[in-house]
Amino acid sequence: MSVGLLALLDDIAALAKVAAASLDDVATQAVKASVKAAGAVIDDAAVTPSYVKGFEAKRELPIIGRIALGSIKNKMLFLLPAALLLSYFLPWMITPLLMLGGAYLCYEGAEKVFHLFAPHAADKHEAQIEHTAIEPVDLEEQRVSGAIKTDFILSAEIMTIILSAIDVPDFWTRAAILAVAAIGITVAIYGTVAIIVKADDFGLLLAKSGRTHTGRAIGRAIVVAMPTFMHVLSIVGTAAMTWVGGSIIAHGLYEFGITGPEHVIEAASHWAATTFSAFPGVAGWLATAVVDFFIGLALGALMIPIVQYAITPLWRAVKAVLPKRAAA
Repeated sequence: MSVGLLALLDDIAALAKVAAASLDDVATQAVKASVKAAGAVIDDAAVTPSYVKGFEAKRELPIIGRIALGSIKNKMLFLLPAALLLSYFLPWMITPLLMLGGAYLCYEGAEKVFHLFAPHAADKHEAQIEHTAIEPVDLEEQRVSGAIKTDFILSAEIMTIILSAIDVPDFWTRAAILAVAAIGITVAIYGTVAIIVKADDFGLLLAKSGRTHTGRAIGRAIVVAMPTFMHVLSIVGTAAMTWVGGSIIAHGLYEFGITGPEHVIEAASHWAATTFSAFPGVAGWLATAVVDFFIGLALGALMIPIVQYAITPLWRAVKAVLPKRAAA
């Protein structure tokens, strides 16, 4: 009996070691795969703070929490199983679906640029495609809903990049790596967003209660700098949304044999890296982002009238019919 028990315990210890090694491998693979998606992660972190702008300080963290929860649901309930199943059964569908999401990001980015240069016309457009929120609660619901929709597209790109970077053939290990990376990235993004959004409150507290003159001066500097920083971040977020959309469209067209946009991007990147040889990596990335931005902006500008005069009326007609069918 004692020999059998010792053998059983030895087997359990061996299994535990194997499980621990597997978990360590999953974590390592998740970190490596997540690094590949760093660009899209940064874009997501830059886009999100704009959705919290204009609310009372006490509502900022709850709104970020709701968006983060929506992001987790996007990744774990929809994107993770969809990515795994599509990659296994219908890999050819991934690119068209990503392009649809990219077109949405282009539209969102172009609409914000439109609002910047022609606010009255943009307000008219927005009023025609959505109900105007009067109560703060309604505005919060709209902002959270819009943020979660945008997050869905950016998360789809992040998950696809991570999936493509995983070189493990086993289905369940791939699923575990993707899940760990998804949760880690979501925590990193929305933790960063929370820090950014609450930085002015921290600066104000430091300015009032700092124990040293230097500490209080730093607090005042944070308070003074944060409005400008948030404004710049909002612009970066809009640009990021647009260039990510443009990048998705360009890569998607390349997959379907339309190589022109991708060649233009490569030529711009090569020119920038050669011209600014002191920092070729940064120069090449900036050139790529600029070309992606203008591709996204052009497509988004085309999408604005399509959304207003075709997609929105069609969607309203569908919504008007659905309740009647449900009632029947």
